[in-house]
Amino acid sequence: MIEKSKNTDRSTEVVPRPGGRSARIQAAVIQAVEELKQNQDPSELTVPAIADRAGVTPSTIYRRWGTLNELLAEVAARNMRPDAPPQDTGDWRNDLAVWLHEFVEEMSSEPGRVMLREVLGGERPDNAGQCSSFTRQQLDTILARVNNDEERPPATDDLLDQVIAPVMYRILFTNAPPERDYTQKLIDKALGVNST
Repeated sequence: MIEKSKNTDRSTEVVPRPGGRSARIQAAVIQAVEELKQNQDPSELTVPAIADRAGVTPSTIYRRWGTLNELLAEVAARNMRPDAPPQDTGDWRNDLAVWLHEFVEEMSSEPGRVMLREVLGGERPDNAGQCSSFTRQQLDTILARVNNDEERPPATDDLLDQVIAPVMYRILFTNAPPERDYTQKLIDKALGVNST
């Protein structure tokens, strides 16, 4: 019996390249979503319209994202990435207050609320997790500025639980954005400052 020789020449294997065709298609689809959202209400977006704008077939979008909601969730999560590190005022406590005020302003704006709804509308939790990691990175950056050994800043998880969670609850489930006094009280409590 003759045994077939096994081809061990790896040069004939097809290996996906970073930045290859798949990445270009993904970029085109995401750009199409962004462009269409500028010209029409997001609730009117359809997979066929996005596919046409991106120059791909609808099946390409369904294969990659599964549903329109999942595509919108991924685009929204990408847009939640901060443009810059938190402002450095020379006092980490002040940096935290400034950053939180800007965060509340952005997230409670109509575009911010739309992004949040889209992120949460996806079926996969990794988009929301990505947004959480962006917030965590910003808080970590601020807390890394503590340069006095005697100061004991709160843990990032404590800030997420005691400050960010109640702020996000108000943004998502009430009509009015959290006021600055409210957010400052949350910070003071998390920092152990007596605000009476």
